[in-house]
Amino acid sequence: QSISVKEEIRRNVALRLRAGKPVLEGLHGYEATVLPQVETALLAGHDIVLLGERGQAKTRLVRSLVSLLDEWIPALDGSDVNDDPYRPISRYGRDVVSDLGGKAAICWIPRHERFGEKLATPDVSMADLLGELDPIKLAEGRHLDDEQALHYGLIPRCNRGIFAINELPDLSERIQVGLLNVLEERDLQLRGHRIRLPLDLLVVATANPEDYTNRGRIITPLKDRFGATIRTHYPADTSTELQVIASETNITEMLGVPVVVPDFMSKIVVEITHQARASSSVSKRSGVSVRASITDYETMVASAARRAFRLGESRIVPRISDLPALAASLLGKLEIESYEDIEPAAVFEALRRQAVLEVFRDHTSVDALRELVVLFDDGYSVEVGDNMASAAYRGVLEASPVASTVVQGLVGAEATPEEQASAVEFLLEGLHLSRQIGRDRMSFGTKSGFRFGRSG
Repeated sequence: QSISVKEEIRRNVALRLRAGKPVLEGLHGYEATVLPQVETALLAGHDIVLLGERGQAKTRLVRSLVSLLDEWIPALDGSDVNDDPYRPISRYGRDVVSDLGGKAAICWIPRHERFGEKLATPDVSMADLLGELDPIKLAEGRHLDDEQALHYGLIPRCNRGIFAINELPDLSERIQVGLLNVLEERDLQLRGHRIRLPLDLLVVATANPEDYTNRGRIITPLKDRFGATIRTHYPADTSTELQVIASETNITEMLGVPVVVPDFMSKIVVEITHQARASSSVSKRSGVSVRASITDYETMVASAARRAFRLGESRIVPRISDLPALAASLLGKLEIESYEDIEPAAVFEALRRQAVLEVFRDHTSVDALRELVVLFDDGYSVEVGDNMASAAYRGVLEASPVASTVVQGLVGAEATPEEQASAVEFLLEGLHLSRQIGRDRMSFGTKSGFRFGRSG
């Protein structure tokens, strides 16, 4: 039976809701906020604007809507606009059905071909979106007023499907005006042609907040034609962002060497991102993308891999001394407030220190390590570095039974030397940031590191 694309999506949303299945999958942290609004808008048959800062999975959400389309639909073979065999809208489709009736050839269109996406830029033209007179067809003898002399743009070619436009405010206002009829009256005009083309579309747009982009705005009449404006957001807690990292990265080994990332190191990466979002030194208008957490995680593992390959270690395990490498992946994703007279490197170091301290407080306490602090007060010292072998950290565990017990709690009793070294660095850095032990920068020939010792 012929039904509209919005009715098709409404039916499939209802089926999933009745079956107790998630309507859209792979979108962590939106279960109680964004997704209910999206489901309501789809059931209402509304076109949607997703409004939010960069890196909030807006494009992923839009592309996931394809899963709500039927797996296949029939269309008239040869139609540029996916004509419904029972309700053709183009001149070509009407002529074919008029001439051949039930003998007209059809083709079957898979759901992934019923989705069209366009990134809005100031140079996008009406011809790109709606269409233009085709000079080749005119050269073949068609008249200027012949509808079949037109070359349809992206929007008509998405008929009976979903059309998505990203960064809608970047589209020039003149072009936005051209979308008014598409959204409301579902028709279009090209070069003076009066074409009644009742397009069957679900239109979804994404946009950054207007006060951030300053490159344009969504004109008021166009905003009025969207049925739903839904605000997206960043993950509210670190556990949700860790789920995103787990779904986006799958580094279980690198060049045949197993990768083991201790829980506290994963949490530090995510905590750095959350600290950046809360920092007064980082622009709130631009936000800090979830991609920052993903690339930071990958950079941390790569830094640990570099050490493991060089030292011939059997495990790739990130340590605190790998965190400085994250400056390369994170700083390019931050917009430092111009009124802050501070270097980007100093901003990163402040974020790193605060993140490590927060995670340290969540996993242990200074009181639990009081014996180790006393050991340092008595003159004990430890050298660490991103190129130091894991076996060099064994001395801390032998010198302090309390430290050995806490390390076992962090990485397990059967932990490898690489995992133990990671936990030891974490404890030493946490005690230093808690102002319990001191730390001095050291040089080891061409390498550098730190020496932890007596505070003050």
